[in-house]
Amino acid sequence: MTTRTALVLGATGGVGGAVARRLAADGWTVRALHRDPARVRREADGLAWRQGDAMVPADVVAAAAGASLIVHAVNPPGYRDWGRLVLPMLDASIAAAGAADARLLLPGNVYVYGRDAGPNPGDDAPQTPRTPKGRIRIAMEQRLRDSGVRSLVVRAGDFFGPRTTANSWFSSALVRPGRPVRAVLDPGTPGIGHQWAFLPDVAETMVRLAAREAELPRFAAFNMDGHWDPDGRQMVAAIARAVGRRVRVRRFPWGLLPLAAPFWPLAREIREMRYLWREPLRMGNAGLVAFLGVEPHTPLDEAVRETLAGLGCA
Repeated sequence: MTTRTALVLGATGGVGGAVARRLAADGWTVRALHRDPARVRREADGLAWRQGDAMVPADVVAAAAGASLIVHAVNPPGYRDWGRLVLPMLDASIAAAGAADARLLLPGNVYVYGRDAGPNPGDDAPQTPRTPKGRIRIAMEQRLRDSGVRSLVVRAGDFFGPRTTANSWFSSALVRPGRPVRAVLDPGTPGIGHQWAFLPDVAETMVRLAAREAELPRFAAFNMDGHWDPDGRQMVAAIARAVGRRVRVRRFPWGLLPLAAPFWPLAREIREMRYLWREPLRMGNAGLVAFLGVEPHTPLDEAVRETLAGLGCA
C-alpha cells in the first residue's frame, strides 16, 4: 500500500467500531465519518473524526481523499427505510473508492445464500435470495462487482462481542446489556446449528486481509466460520459457564411477532430471518484459510466472557 489511511463509515456500530479500533492498533490513520462527531468522539479512541453524512456522496468522497481503504459498515439511521436507502449509501462509498483509488471493504453475511447453496456454502456458492434482505445483500455485492472499484467482502455469522450493538441477536435476545444474566431468551431450535462471529475475530480477519492488498483480486470475497454452535445449545451453555451458575432459558416468542408488527416495524424484519434458526447453514471458510493460512479464532468461553463484561452483564 502507498498509504495507511482508512475511512470507516459506521465506526459507532459493532463491526465498524471493531475494525476501526483494530486498524488504529495496527498503525493505520483512521478517519471516522459521523453527522455529529462531537457527540460520539472519545478522547482515547484514536480516531480522526470527520463531520459528514454517509448518504451524501460529496461528504464521503471528501472524507476518503488520500485513503487506501474504505470500510462500509454503516446502515440507515434506526434501520428505517433499509430497502430504499442501503444501495444509495453504498453508491456513495463506491464513488469515494473510485475517486481515491481505495479498496472498499463490505461486511457481508449469510443472507445471500438460499437452499441451492447447500448447508455449507463456500465463497463462490450460488447466491439465491430467500428474503427481501437477501435480495438487497446480493444486489450490494453485485453493485461492487459491476462498479470496477477494488472491493473486499467478508461474510460472517451473527455478531457478538464486547461492544455488540442492540441490533444483534446476542445483545437483544440472549442477554440484556447492563443487567446481570438471570435468563436467556433463546431464538434457536433444539438440535439445529447456528453460526456466530466474535467481532474482534471479524475485525482481525478484515485487517489481515487488507494488509495483503497486493495479493487480492479486484473483487475478493471470503466466508468466515466463526463459532459454529452444532446443536443450538453451546452458546447458552457458554453464557452459563461465564456467569458461574445455571441460567433460565426461555423460548423466543416467535408467535407474537405478527401481532407486534403493526406497532413494532422491526418485528417483520426479525420474523423474516427465522429460517436461520430453523435450518443449519454454516458458511465454509476454506477459501479464507487457503489465503491467510488460518482464521483468527478466540475460544468460545473467552469470547463470551469478554462479551458479557463489555456489555455490563458480568
